Amino acid sequence: MENKLYNACLEGNKSELLNLLQEDALLLDRFITGRYPETPLHVASMLGHLEFVDEILTRKPELAKEVDSRNSSPLHLASAKGYLQIVKRLLQVDPDMCLVSDIDGRNPLHTAAMKGHFDVLKELVQARPWAARVLMDQSETILHACVRCNQLEALTLLVERVSDHEFLNCKNHDGNTILHLAIAAKQTKIINLLISSTTIDVNCVNEDGFTALDLLSRNQRDAIDKEIVESLRRMGATHGQDKPLSNSQLKAIRTKILSSTWDQPNAASKSKKRKDGKRSVKNKNGDWLERKRNTLMLVASLLAAMAFQAGINPPSGVWQDNGPSGFSSTESNGKNHTAGFSVLADNHQRVYTLFIAWNTTGFLASLSIILMLISGLPLRRRFFMWVLMVIMWVAITAMALTYLECLVALTPDHQNSLLITILGIAVLVWIGLMLILLLGHMIRVLFRLIKYLRKSVMRLMRLMNPIATRPALV
Repeated sequence: MENKLYNACLEGNKSELLNLLQEDALLLDRFITGRYPETPLHVASMLGHLEFVDEILTRKPELAKEVDSRNSSPLHLASAKGYLQIVKRLLQVDPDMCLVSDIDGRNPLHTAAMKGHFDVLKELVQARPWAARVLMDQSETILHACVRCNQLEALTLLVERVSDHEFLNCKNHDGNTILHLAIAAKQTKIINLLISSTTIDVNCVNEDGFTALDLLSRNQRDAIDKEIVESLRRMGATHGQDKPLSNSQLKAIRTKILSSTWDQPNAASKSKKRKDGKRSVKNKNGDWLERKRNTLMLVASLLAAMAFQAGINPPSGVWQDNGPSGFSSTESNGKNHTAGFSVLADNHQRVYTLFIAWNTTGFLASLSIILMLISGLPLRRRFFMWVLMVIMWVAITAMALTYLECLVALTPDHQNSLLITILGIAVLVWIGLMLILLLGHMIRVLFRLIKYLRKSVMRLMRLMNPIATRPALV
């Protein structure tokens, strides 16, 4: 049904949509409750099928709030394609979608301005004018986007409708205003608009200390450069460093400004990636702790159940009647047994004592782990998880020894030699495994200690000799 609906969206076949909804009334609801790369409303809005969009919004207006895999809403797609009537219909349903940003940090107003769809932009600004003041990536405004895409008409509208002095002179992450961008690209019409019709600061400097006038060549400039310089001079523009720039310096600065588009890696995006990387490491550590926590709880519960079962049902069972102890009534040695008590306790006291000791140790260790995990304490640090794992080692070892004592109690005397051989091999393998684990953890702790000491020594050396460790200035 979903495939048929997508085909109907591609063709804008309204009658097919109605037929599909008659067959399955919940067809559109699945795109709200489920997770799809895009909804039928996205497809219809992108292709400009107005009647199809209107029918979907009439039946399920909630779809106007759904976003696709790039976090774009239907309003994003309709604005990018310039479908004015579809934009109006979507705004009737939910005008607040103007504030939703896609994966690139752009809302529908940014998209319409960059594409130069003047009528669409005008409609969006009228619906939610404050959405135009939302910053994009690299701290650029919608005005920066208009200048970069050379959209004079859109820039004029925004300057008239939503710009004030502060917003007009906003800087991006490189400290460039829209005047810096316009002069670097030699966009004469935009420069004249900014100089003559706005309160743009002609002497604003970027991070390199350059004003708009610094971006123009003083030597061998063409007529356009001369006209721009005269206009800037009339507005009181000056050089940032009060000295002319060489042609090579000017070319390097212009290239830097024009190449720092929002689609390329930059300092802001790298900083964001570093933050995201740190966040991902924290999430990774949290996932590791959560997995360890769940595993310890599961294993501890199984060990506790095994220990409890062995404690109430010891090897060899319990006496079923009262009478003399021993293998037969003639070998009682003058001792009596009582119904319900352990047979092993009367016939093999030493083995029974060891059995009870190891079983109780494993049982208490398992209960300790369960108690600590459900206590509500913030056991989020790795140290506490290592403590729980050590207790788990004790519990597993105790249960292994309990198993060995059970074998000793249940094995007849003529099989003792075979039992000793098997137990000897098992004990050696177990000890070897424990030593390997212990050695691995010791090596890991040793590496961390060496790394910590190395950092401490380097820090101490920097404190004792700060000049020697300071990087040379060029």
